[in-house]
Amino acid sequence: MMTAMAAAKAYAAAQNSAAAIKPSVGAQEDQGLDFASMVKSAMTDVVHNTKKAESQIAAQVAGKAELIDVVTAISAAEASLETVMAVRDQVINAYQEIMRMPI
Repeated sequence: MMTAMAAAKAYAAAQNSAAAIKPSVGAQEDQGLDFASMVKSAMTDVVHNTKKAESQIAAQVAGKAELIDVVTAISAAEASLETVMAVRDQVINAYQEIMRMPI
């Protein structure tokens, strides 16, 4: 179960990644940040951090990397995955609230 502190950190990380995304030229400028591009960016970040952690683990097994680099890479991958999971949970909760609304 996710604690309040972990959820707050995940929200802050999602806000930071959302601020880094630039909207595309055209109609998107009027609407601001696109939710789909924010999710795509978060998923790309998760994949990148996971691959980096895997390569650090392989380098450590081969004796070519320091243990601290492996731990740092795994922590970054875990943090980005927790961010995506927190956003997913909030989206599901919002959807369930909308479905409970009377018509």
